[in-house]
Amino acid sequence: MKPFDILHATACALPLASVDTDRIIPARFLKRSRAEGYGPCLFHDMRLDENGEKRPDFPLNRPEAQGAEILVARRNFGAGSSREAAVYALMDSGFRCVIAPSFGDIFAANSVNNGLLPAKVSESDAEEMLALLESGHPSATVDLKDGLIRIGNRSFAFTIDPIWRTKLLNGWDDLDLTTSLTHEVTEFETEDATARPWLTLG
Repeated sequence: MKPFDILHATACALPLASVDTDRIIPARFLKRSRAEGYGPCLFHDMRLDENGEKRPDFPLNRPEAQGAEILVARRNFGAGSSREAAVYALMDSGFRCVIAPSFGDIFAANSVNNGLLPAKVSESDAEEMLALLESGHPSATVDLKDGLIRIGNRSFAFTIDPIWRTKLLNGWDDLDLTTSLTHEVTEFETEDATARPWLTLG
């Protein structure tokens, strides 16, 4: 998994709340193989009309959003079912960070395990960022080490679980995180064997 440090990229405003995983990728696309990629399915029913044509008013279809790697939304992004394909669809479309005031718990965990940063900001900061992006500031910088997002001349703090931060900074999955603690585990086992020798008898 690619480590996440500082990301400077085009950002797209999605001024919607409670965008659930079924809207991120409708259930009928879940039979698609991972090898095919889920990018074309991202926000499918929001992005395309009944004839399969792009809706010009949908944020991701606008010219200034092409190549975006950062998505800014309102609260409760990724609520709903636990489908990991929602994260795949975002990443296969090039996104590496989603910024919102809150996230569905399972969506956020799936994001981190796949290298996608769920950056949590305040409601007021999210609204200001959305306004900045929609008023002609199409790029943003996300600094995971410092916990800051910069758009134009404004800086915004974001939060993330410290363990998730460590995993993203190092490009680790859960197994990598456990392996990184090998020394501490060995040290505990040695001390525990001395303190409770009867556990190793027989």
